[in-house]
Amino acid sequence: MTAITVALAGDTMLGRGVAERFTGHPEVDDFFSAEVRDHLAEADFFLLNLECCLSARGSPWRAPGKPFHFRAPPQAADLLAALGVGCVTLANNHALDYGYEALRDTCEHLRRAGIQWLGAGEDAARARRPADVDVRGVRVGIVAFSDHPSDFAATSRRPGIAHADLTREVPAWVGETIAALRERDDVVLATPHWGPNMVRRPLPYVRRAADALVKAGATLVAGHSAHVFHGAAPGVLFDLGDFIDDYAVHPSARNDLGMLWLVTLEPPGPARLRAVPLKLDYTRTRLARGDDWRQVRDRFTEACAELGTHVQVRDHELVATLGTASAPAQPGGGRR
Repeated sequence: MTAITVALAGDTMLGRGVAERFTGHPEVDDFFSAEVRDHLAEADFFLLNLECCLSARGSPWRAPGKPFHFRAPPQAADLLAALGVGCVTLANNHALDYGYEALRDTCEHLRRAGIQWLGAGEDAARARRPADVDVRGVRVGIVAFSDHPSDFAATSRRPGIAHADLTREVPAWVGETIAALRERDDVVLATPHWGPNMVRRPLPYVRRAADALVKAGATLVAGHSAHVFHGAAPGVLFDLGDFIDDYAVHPSARNDLGMLWLVTLEPPGPARLRAVPLKLDYTRTRLARGDDWRQVRDRFTEACAELGTHVQVRDHELVATLGTASAPAQPGGGRR
């Protein structure tokens, strides 16, 4: 099979302060530095978690204790297309921030911009439907789901997200979807939105779910939700961190430090990771430098070591081998 490189980015929030910077046709350099875009140009395919709706319509979702509602203007889809995004997951806790009408608009604006999406839809069957993408002749199957919030879950009668309660075990439909993709595709990518915000390590139930996804046949698991990056284990990137936003900086979690993840896949061999440290300024993302870069290096190296993964520094990048993709962790191995 031809080796392909997939670029992955975590939570991408284009609302609030980011949205205020949209005037007419968006200029990519206003939001992402040229160096970030140069690294993206090395990838054959780019997938990210779109953590907002794209719409000029709708009303804030009414739910007890929901403090944040994120909505970006329709032209944000053009920004994503100009950045080279090929597919986004909508399975997260902000896809319905402005209701069903805005979710439908989001899908339409992405379609217009030529960007695939998954993880949400008019009913549960469509929300759970995986995506199939041809990347330089390699068939890539993608499945997306979120473990929160349950009130966003699509049902047989209403739109919403692909919801999966992971606290006990991975729902049967997720494993069945991965197994079906494994039968027809060369690569299977699972991208769950899981766990709470601002935790620096995956919770035990997230680790159990990751093991189950790999055993079901996922070539690579790429999670998100924490707003801070986590370590890497065989076949698993536990949390991709943030990619762009206007968030306040958590003093200990440092959610203004992120990563762009470039994963080269050539099954049945191991996945090879190149992680590019990022600095998230207010509404703009650039490469991390100096002390920021060293903080990313040290945090990622330590987090990976806890999972049995060795990280090397090559120029500006952090490089690792993710074990044998699509094979379960061995007893006593990297994941605990």
